[in-house]
Amino acid sequence: MSNSNSDKEISLLATGDCGPVHGPEDGIPIERYSELVRPTFAAADIRFGNCERQYSLREAAPGADVHGCASPHMAKIFTDCGFDALTIANNHMYDHGPEALLDTRALLQGKGIQVTGAGKNIDEACQPAIVERGGIRVGFLGYCSFIPKGGTAGPDKVGIAPLRYHTQHEQTDYHPKGLLTLTRVRTEPDEHDMQRIKDDIAALRRQVDIVIVAFHWGVIWIPRVIADYQVAVAHACIDAGADMIVGHHTHVPKGIEVYKGKAIFYSLGLFCMTKRPLDPHGSWKEPAWVHGSLRNYTDLDPDYPLMPYGKDATKSLIAKAVLTKGGIKRVSFLPMMIDKQYRPEILPNGDPRFDTIVNYMNWASDGFNHAFRVEGDEVVITGSSG
Repeated sequence: MSNSNSDKEISLLATGDCGPVHGPEDGIPIERYSELVRPTFAAADIRFGNCERQYSLREAAPGADVHGCASPHMAKIFTDCGFDALTIANNHMYDHGPEALLDTRALLQGKGIQVTGAGKNIDEACQPAIVERGGIRVGFLGYCSFIPKGGTAGPDKVGIAPLRYHTQHEQTDYHPKGLLTLTRVRTEPDEHDMQRIKDDIAALRRQVDIVIVAFHWGVIWIPRVIADYQVAVAHACIDAGADMIVGHHTHVPKGIEVYKGKAIFYSLGLFCMTKRPLDPHGSWKEPAWVHGSLRNYTDLDPDYPLMPYGKDATKSLIAKAVLTKGGIKRVSFLPMMIDKQYRPEILPNGDPRFDTIVNYMNWASDGFNHAFRVEGDEVVITGSSG
C-alpha cells in the first residue's frame, strides 16, 4: 500500500453506552470490565463511544437520580479501552446537576479524550470532537432526545445538546365499517433542533474528512421498534453531509440501514453498564415496568441482577469502519455479548452466539435497506443491491 495520504486507511471502532457503577468497593476491579475487548481496541486507530455517567464527587441535589453519577475513579474504563473521543449527550449527563456535568467534561479531557455533546453553553455542547490519524481528520457530534428537566444547554446555560421531537396520536380505521380502530403514535423532529444539527454538520464538513453523528435516542428496551423521527433525522443528517450515524440509549441493538450508501446504526446496544437496584430487594418499580408498557415486551434476566434492562440487553454490537481521506471505504459490525461478569465479549465466527447476533440483527433490520456478509469475524454491511 502506498504511504500517500490519499491511499491511507485507518480503522474506527464505535460503541454504545458505557458507565458501570460497581467497582473495587463492590469487589469488581475496573480493569475486569474491559479485559476481553482490550486487544481488539488496541488494534484500532480511533475509538469512539458514549459516556453514560457523570463522574464527580459532588453530593446529589434533592431529587437527583442517584445512580447516574459515579466516583471519578470509575472513569478509568475509558482509558483502559483507549477511547479517543466520547459523546456525553445522554439522559444521565445532568443527574447530579450542571457542576457534575462540567466535572465530567473536564475529567475526560484531562485524560486526553476529546468530548462532544454537552458543555457550559449550547455552543460548547455542539462543538465537535476531532481526532486525526495518519493525516485523516475525523469529526464527531453528539445529541440527545431524552434530557432531564432543566438539562438542555442554552446560550448562557450548562447542559446537553438537544434533539427534541414532537408526538402526535393518529386513529386509523382498518375496517370499512370502523370495527377495528388503532392508534398510531407518530413522531417528528423539532425543526429548530434539526436545523442546528444540519448547520453543525455543514460546519464540521468543512474541517474534516469524515463526519460521524451520535444520537442518544429511540424506544428503550423494546426490540426492533424504531420511532419515525429517528429515520427522518438520520436521513436528514446524511443529506447534510454526515458519513455515518451511530445511536444508543435503547439498551438493546436496533436495526441497521444503508441510506445513500451510508450506514445508520439505530442502536449499538450496551457496551459496558451496571446499575444499582432501585430498592433493597432489587425489584423493578418504575411505573412503565410495573404497569406493563415495557414488561409486556421483555423480561428481566435473573442472571444479570446488576443489568436490569431486559433479556436482550446482553446482545450488542461494535461498529467498525475503514476510513480514507475520501470517505468511508467499508462498514461492518463485530457481534458481541455481555457475559455474567458484565464484560463485553467480541464473538468469533464459529461461536454459536455469533450466529445468534447476526440473525437477530437481520430480524431487527427487516424493512430497512441492508445486506450482511460475514467476512472472517466481521459482518460487512451493504445496501440490498450493494
